[in-house]
Amino acid sequence: MNLPDLRKKENRPPAGMVLDLPMAPPEETACCGPPASPPSSPDERPGYKLLPFVESFTETPVGPVPRVKPVLAWPDLFGTLRARLGIDRNNYKVAPGLYCLGAADADSPVLVTANYKLSFDALRSSVGPLAAWLLVLDTRGINVWCAAGKGTLSTSELVNRVQAVGLERLVRHRRLVLPQLAAPGVSAFKVKKHSGFEVAWGPVRAHDLPGFLAAGSRCGEQERRVTFSLAERLVLVPVELMLVMKAFLVALLVSFVLSGIGPGIFSLSAMWQRGLAAASAFGLGIVAGAVLVPALLPWLPGRSFFLKGIFCALPLALLFFGLQAAAASFLEISALLLACCAVSSYTAMNFTGATPFTSPSGVEKEMRRGMPLQALALLAAACCWLAAPFFF
Repeated sequence: MNLPDLRKKENRPPAGMVLDLPMAPPEETACCGPPASPPSSPDERPGYKLLPFVESFTETPVGPVPRVKPVLAWPDLFGTLRARLGIDRNNYKVAPGLYCLGAADADSPVLVTANYKLSFDALRSSVGPLAAWLLVLDTRGINVWCAAGKGTLSTSELVNRVQAVGLERLVRHRRLVLPQLAAPGVSAFKVKKHSGFEVAWGPVRAHDLPGFLAAGSRCGEQERRVTFSLAERLVLVPVELMLVMKAFLVALLVSFVLSGIGPGIFSLSAMWQRGLAAASAFGLGIVAGAVLVPALLPWLPGRSFFLKGIFCALPLALLFFGLQAAAASFLEISALLLACCAVSSYTAMNFTGATPFTSPSGVEKEMRRGMPLQALALLAAACCWLAAPFFF
């Protein structure tokens, strides 16, 4: 039996003939759906996100190091605003480790800072176009000065970080530039002993670093001086207001409820009218303690912040509530004055963590003195406020 020939015959075109076949679509044109997205960045790493402040990676003897931008972009400015308002401020931080600015090489300076994002941004934007290595310590997202006081910016953290990044294989020199405000937490002698790197204490403010480096690591008297100007004090006001906002809302709720209690058991109209007066006392106290105390700090008498809060609130409260004396009883006016001064005193004392005028031991001593008086004043204010409707 003859089997069919299953082999396909070759169908080649004659030599010199060009076939008119449809061309494949280019890569940029998708056969269906939206156009293809741009190609991936060569700096992307599996499992990692390329952050907005990182512009590329540079290869070094210790591996790839992220090169950061010397200019703050809108995500940085937005993050700064959120931190200034106290929104998720405890988590506003960068990963500790090694970063570089510009074309850093083996002779570039090593600048040490905290992993609080505001500190990190201040450093990279102040150094500007200079080539430098940035060694970021794990301070738990706390700024340099506070971290040095709390012990998170410490000798051990600095030595361990130097060894972890392999800094001795990266630079030829053996010098670390630390901010002056890190001195309470770092022993220069122990750093030299355990890491081989000596510590050079830089200026107080990051924007003085270029001049410090250009002058051969020398600072003038002004660069060593800690300032607390009006602008530096007022920039802290928003976060202070946000810190007391939750307590303020709770106090408002309680004061409105207490304001409705009277001879008729409970009155909605009294709750509204008297509640607004109580709210004004709390609001005036917060403004006095969180705004006026920082603004007038150098001129307020005394060393204790809880007294400074009273000095700011008392004249305002006397003026504001004195105008309402005809429509309110003596007990009500007394309650409003006591509440306003107690709130202002407490809010002003909360500012001690943001000023160079105090010390940790001084703050603890002041809290032991001030907080019992504030609690007694609020208790007396509540008693007067509750008793007033029964004696009006």
